[in-house]
Amino acid sequence: MAHFSREDETMVQAMLRQLFQSVKEKITGAPSLECAEEILLHLEETDENFHNYEFVKYLRQHICNTLGSMIEEEMEKCISDQNQGEESGYDTVVQHVTKRTQESKEYKEMMHSLKSIMIVVVDSMINRFEEDEIRSQERQKKIQKEKSSSYCTDNCSDSDSSFNQVRYEALQTLCSAPPSDVLNCENWTTLCEKLTVSLSDPDPVFSDRILKFYAQTFTLSPLHMTKEIYTSLAKYLELYFLSRENHIPTLSAGVDITNPNVIRLLKKVRLLNEYQKEAPSFWIRHPEKYMEEIVESTLSLLSVKHDQSHHVSQKILDPIYFFALVDTKAVWFKKWMHAYYSRTAVLRLLEKKYKSLITTAVQQCVQYFELCETMKADEALGHSKHCNSVSLTDLLVLFTQLIYYSPSCPKMTSAAHSENYSPGSMVTEVLRILCDQKECAIECLYNNTVIETLLQPIHNLMKGSEAAPNCSETALIHIADILARIASVEEGLILLLYGENMNSSEEESPTGAHVIARFSKKLLDEEISVFSGSEMLSVVKGAFISVCRQMYRTCEGLQVLIPYNLHESIAKAWKKTSLLSERIPTPVEGSDSVSSVSQESQNIMAWEDNLLDDLLNFAATPKGLLLLQRTGAINECVTFMFNQYAKKLQISRHKKFGYGVLFTQVASTAAGAIALQNSGFINALITELWSNLEYGRDDVRVTHPRSTPVDPIDRSCQKSFLALVNLLSYPVVYELVGNQDLPNKAEYSLREVPTCVIDIVDRLIVLNSEAKIRSLFNYEQSHVFGLRDFIIDGLSVERNHVLVRMNLIGGPLERILPPRILEKGEDPFPWPMFSSYPLPNCYVSKVTRNGDIKQDSDLGKLLLCFKMSDKQTEWIENCRRQFCKMMKAKPDIISGGATDANVKNESLSSVQQLGIKMTVRYGKFLKLLKDGAENDLTLVLKHCERFLKQQQVPIKSSLLCLQGNYSGHDWFVSSLFMIMLGDKEKTIQFLQQFSRLLTSAFLWLPRLHISRYLPVDTVESGIHPIYFCSTHYIEMLLKAEVPLVFSAFYMSGFAPSQICLQWITQCFWNYLDWIEICHYIATCVFLGPDYQVYICIAIFKHLQQDILQHTQTQDLQVFLKEEALHGFRVSNYFEYMEILEQNYRPVLLRDMRNIRAQST
Repeated sequence: MAHFSREDETMVQAMLRQLFQSVKEKITGAPSLECAEEILLHLEETDENFHNYEFVKYLRQHICNTLGSMIEEEMEKCISDQNQGEESGYDTVVQHVTKRTQESKEYKEMMHSLKSIMIVVVDSMINRFEEDEIRSQERQKKIQKEKSSSYCTDNCSDSDSSFNQVRYEALQTLCSAPPSDVLNCENWTTLCEKLTVSLSDPDPVFSDRILKFYAQTFTLSPLHMTKEIYTSLAKYLELYFLSRENHIPTLSAGVDITNPNVIRLLKKVRLLNEYQKEAPSFWIRHPEKYMEEIVESTLSLLSVKHDQSHHVSQKILDPIYFFALVDTKAVWFKKWMHAYYSRTAVLRLLEKKYKSLITTAVQQCVQYFELCETMKADEALGHSKHCNSVSLTDLLVLFTQLIYYSPSCPKMTSAAHSENYSPGSMVTEVLRILCDQKECAIECLYNNTVIETLLQPIHNLMKGSEAAPNCSETALIHIADILARIASVEEGLILLLYGENMNSSEEESPTGAHVIARFSKKLLDEEISVFSGSEMLSVVKGAFISVCRQMYRTCEGLQVLIPYNLHESIAKAWKKTSLLSERIPTPVEGSDSVSSVSQESQNIMAWEDNLLDDLLNFAATPKGLLLLQRTGAINECVTFMFNQYAKKLQISRHKKFGYGVLFTQVASTAAGAIALQNSGFINALITELWSNLEYGRDDVRVTHPRSTPVDPIDRSCQKSFLALVNLLSYPVVYELVGNQDLPNKAEYSLREVPTCVIDIVDRLIVLNSEAKIRSLFNYEQSHVFGLRDFIIDGLSVERNHVLVRMNLIGGPLERILPPRILEKGEDPFPWPMFSSYPLPNCYVSKVTRNGDIKQDSDLGKLLLCFKMSDKQTEWIENCRRQFCKMMKAKPDIISGGATDANVKNESLSSVQQLGIKMTVRYGKFLKLLKDGAENDLTLVLKHCERFLKQQQVPIKSSLLCLQGNYSGHDWFVSSLFMIMLGDKEKTIQFLQQFSRLLTSAFLWLPRLHISRYLPVDTVESGIHPIYFCSTHYIEMLLKAEVPLVFSAFYMSGFAPSQICLQWITQCFWNYLDWIEICHYIATCVFLGPDYQVYICIAIFKHLQQDILQHTQTQDLQVFLKEEALHGFRVSNYFEYMEILEQNYRPVLLRDMRNIRAQST
């Protein structure tokens, strides 16, 4: 206290004044002294600038100087005690130190000193405040006296001054009374009129108090009362703008916000606007007439028009200009138009009484458009005098032109108003809103006129810099944003791909997709010189590639964009950017270049990630995945996908369903499997599965042991399991576990976590040792999971089902599978357990093939077709017609006949040998094959391998599937062998002739294994034409023909291509009955390979309800992979497939024939 000088007192006073000035509004707004004290006590929580106040800094420094050393000593002592195991009695060190500090002598002395200082400072400030208040009152009296004397003229008297005093006192009384009492008084109508007049009172203090009464009424009164105040204020403003006596600014003079009259006018407009924004939140609770009165009074005010001058610069500003100043983006109008309740009223009144408002709005846009310097006179939409006939499409065209013709507008300097108010940005926001409303977009945006306008600057830029001298990067980014939103919706995508006239050729009038693709390619190849060296060039490139991405990530879009080889251009740009990112120098601490290098590095890495994301999206379709693999960037793209997945990030702003479909597509190929493994994706999935299965979720607190799950699948493991189902297609399984032995360790640590697929097989499925069983915390639950997708109550029940399913071959009517759950009743499981051969008879279906079917005359006619001369050009069409007729009328005719054959058994691969045994077992069950068939089939397969090797080329590849012969079993040859009833000569002869047909490439998978008839890059990819051609078109047709099923796949994160690849690869074995398998093969042979696609579409159409149901239960993948195709018959869908042929055959056959071409 002795050291507190006069200078210190003055300094502290200044600090307190700064604090009080900063919180003045908060304190004065408090309803009571207690509330004001509460505001100050909680100021640190509510004021973000609290720690920047000088007074707060002063207190902090004072505390640090007084108590700092003591606090440090206490903290060291407390930490030392804890290290020695002593308990302080408090939860944290902070609590302990705080308590000791508050109890110390130093703390009490400091508080006493501070109180003494503050008493001196506050007393001094109070005394000074009282002196200032007295001087202020004297000065006010003097001013009032001078004002009264100035008002006194020849006719003035002392009564005038008294009258003014009475007015002030009356107004003060009015403001003190509850607003509800004022509005409910019997003289309110008269009072309202007087108040409205008083708003124009020459005394600014008096008019401001009237305005404060309006504000108070708005805040504290219900709608039916405030409505009258609102309409009163709106009417006043309407009359104010109509009056010639008021000096309203002109357009040329501008708005001087320092002018007292303008300030008062803006206050009134702002008050009205604040109520406009709040009214929609509660007016629905009141009768409609109250809302209509508010709406009509507002529209009436905004419709005020002055006589137009010949010169625009002399135009008197209308009310709308002042509303634009206080609410630049018309938030109030957005809120009014948001709900149907108010929108209906607004639109009805605009249509009936205030259509001029719409006309004026269009005129404003047109006038601005005509004033833009870059707009040529002959390109203008029209003049304002023609605005009454402007259509909605014309208006959207105008909006679009404003994006790239209007000059840029700098952002507002205020931190609170950092938004971009350029016309281009605001128009873009309007178009975004339209795009997000699908019905509105279809009605307004999706037409050639609007699309052509959006593409106009692109046309100009591709012609050269002279055609587009002032097209900014920002305008192009806005345009690309709108185009991407259009392309993300099916109707918009079709418009961009094919235009409104889908029959016109690309040469006649290139559609939007072709223009955008060309422009994007030129940008990537840096052939657009206008933006050379621009810092925003990469942003422009990314924006337009994003538009292309919305197209090429669909099957139909990729078909249109393939000629432009965008995957090559993007990959080239990525490789170039990747090299740049490696050359960025490591920033040195303390160097001035740290920030610039860091920013440059961030920009390059962001552009590199963007390009990887663009490449990754090619994997959304089967053919796109082939293109991605050809770029050599699949490993980096999958790693990028895994990093995004690990961060739980979405794929893009227009993508709705995460990474499931991309993951499934990648997991359908061998190269994709290796990429997934190298990226760590598979490791992460298996680790997550093991954690959930063996340890349980970390975020669930275990208070008692978990019971064995009885639900079809434990929810904690469902997501991990479905990810594995998506992953483990045959190409992936073979690539990841082929030629590997199980670890079969003598001992497994409980902390040893599986990291790959072979580990999961070893630890969960093949539990052939006590060591494996002892290594599981939840033996039954984990082993059931390994045996099957779903966790069922009862390990033995599940094991029995799996063993029967593995042993039996056949379609839905040809095998009987035991249930997977225990039944209710005294005998919960009446089925015998299958633990040794032979299989119990109860599992063998009694529905077998009748071998005595006689050849029908129609079939004879069909076979006669093959005896006709090759010179007769119509024999193929006759054959087709006879086949279709027979399939519709008597489909059971086509199945197969019986002969005997005995050939010595020859060794093949273990996979082929297993397949032979299964085939013979199935053939004997159907009474198609006899003893000795195993040797004949072995010989047939051996001949096939020798025959196909002659057409294969040696490939140096790390992919296991490309090292040697076809990796799987040849199910097509096995099926054909059964159709020929085990006759090896007929089978071999047929295959030799059949191999010449295009159909063989799509029915007989080994036919094109590392074949010299395919391009080298296609062979090296390890992707079969069935995947990049057949399943690609299956997805494309599915989207068009059965859209609900297509959407269900994407919602499930599963790709139709993967299940179709599985069906086709195994020739529908176990999915269809034998007769339907025969029909599938015969149909494709007789009618063409495109029928393979049509049959799959027919299957999806047949399964639509089941697919939708299993999408809801989140087990679609399991249903499709496990369940047979119940009730499906090829003959039932022949007419439907004929329609598909008429619509799609030219495109499909052209692409199927072009699989030999270097570029797909």
